[in-house]
Amino acid sequence: MRFRVTPEAGADGQAVSDKAPVIAVLGAGSWGTALAMQLDRSGTGVLLWGRNREQLEDIATTRCNARFLPGISLSPTIRLIVDLPTALRAADHVLIAVPSQAFGSTLEAMAPHLVAGQGVAWACKGFEPGSGRFLHEVAREVLTPGTPLAVVTGPSFAVEVARDLPTAVTVASEDVAFATCIARALHGGRFRAYTTGDVIGAEMGGAVKNVLAIGTGISDGMSLGDNARAALVTRGLAEMMRLGQALGARPETLMGLAGVGDLVLTCTGDLSRNRRLGLALGRGQSLDAALADIGQVVEGVGAALEVERLALKHDTSMPISRQVHGLLHLGWDPEECVRRLLAREQKAEIS
Repeated sequence: MRFRVTPEAGADGQAVSDKAPVIAVLGAGSWGTALAMQLDRSGTGVLLWGRNREQLEDIATTRCNARFLPGISLSPTIRLIVDLPTALRAADHVLIAVPSQAFGSTLEAMAPHLVAGQGVAWACKGFEPGSGRFLHEVAREVLTPGTPLAVVTGPSFAVEVARDLPTAVTVASEDVAFATCIARALHGGRFRAYTTGDVIGAEMGGAVKNVLAIGTGISDGMSLGDNARAALVTRGLAEMMRLGQALGARPETLMGLAGVGDLVLTCTGDLSRNRRLGLALGRGQSLDAALADIGQVVEGVGAALEVERLALKHDTSMPISRQVHGLLHLGWDPEECVRRLLAREQKAEIS
């Protein structure tokens, strides 16, 4: 198959072609595969790259990602590529869909092969481990200055996107032309893509909601009831808004798809790995055993550390997130965490 390598926008942000771009999706897990499928449905040329050669060869042969999306067929027009430089040379832009802890190493591997005008978007939700930096900060450090950057986020379970069920996301970038390019590449059929310039709000919402989803799962695993779940989601949103204000995020971003939309989905949908981890912990399973049963990265575990650091750094009250952090990383007992939350003093809901 021949791919049209025709840049949608140049380095100056001006559109130079009306043809659909070719996107290299890096990461052949459930989310990367689902995004590749949606790009293909929208008429975008797609290259799918992954680290595991054997897995890619199996997908290429069977046209199915049996490990992550069993029973869902891939279009024959999605091209599987095992060599990263080859994938990057054939693409106009890049969309990274790897766990947040692999984001930095993926950027470093691809950086020498990028050319002027190629933009980099990512659909990863989390922080850089250890430093607590947002992923756009990591990208700015590793990539050449002026590289168009964007984050794709919002309420979106991979399996539902792969099955072409209705979904809406937002693409955040300070480069309006690049945000529009990526949104148009994804937008189509049952998939809607919006744009925003608030990168901090979009990334923060996508990371903090994972921590809160673990907390909500713990509550449900302990059979604390629907009232408790609703309270945790609502007060969790208040925590997200407070931290967002401290970091300079726009309130409307956190009240949109990247914030409340993703929070509600992750806290209430059993496809969420973060919620499933919380359910297991609330039912008395150990952290190691629960993670082993899930068998995939649970982003909220690492994010809980970084959210706690951000809350302390900016003197921001985040009691639910703090209890989740203590349970995951300090060995706190779930029953005691609940008691601490319920024992907090009475206060005005909105200060």
